[in-house]
Amino acid sequence: MRGHLVIFVKEPVAGRVKTRLGRQISMPLAAWWFRHQARALIRRLGRDPRWQCWLAVSPDGEGLTSRFWPADLPRWPQGRGDLGERMGRAFEQMPPGPVVIIGADIPGIRPAHIARAFAALGGADAVIGPTLDGGYWLIGLKRSPRRVPPGLFEGVRWSSAFARADTEATLSGLRIARVQTLRDVDDLDDLRALSRHPHAVSKG
Repeated sequence: MRGHLVIFVKEPVAGRVKTRLGRQISMPLAAWWFRHQARALIRRLGRDPRWQCWLAVSPDGEGLTSRFWPADLPRWPQGRGDLGERMGRAFEQMPPGPVVIIGADIPGIRPAHIARAFAALGGADAVIGPTLDGGYWLIGLKRSPRRVPPGLFEGVRWSSAFARADTEATLSGLRIARVQTLRDVDDLDDLRALSRHPHAVSKG
């Protein structure tokens, strides 16, 4: 059964995306960076025949109708709530098959990373791709025999060094696989590290 890749994206409007970075380099420049990064990521991953790609967009109204997103890829509204609530709905509402969710602000993601994540779900119930700051760039569920673990994402301290550990705690009792560690871009230090070492975006 072909898996589903869900890319969480926000409409790239200044002041709405990468606001931590925007406070350091200006909101228009941060939005410009995200716009080009998201477009490149979708171009690399969106039409790979090994999975069905979905764009989970925000905000629900204008994000769904935005002409920025490729017209041939299906769009899904993220809806209300924190990141855990929105990802939980994606896991619950996607069609049958394994689901992998990623964000759009990780320059190092390549099709091989996504293929490894789906392959890992062949022998595990869940898969996580760590980031260097204690978070994660990818999470996936086999969704078999039950679709979504009860209590998934409850009590996760988002945007903190505890996000990955907290998430793994909500997956207690399940077999969890890990894939490659990648660098996400949250602030100016991340951008500087990326510019100094453009090919050193991952480890492991």
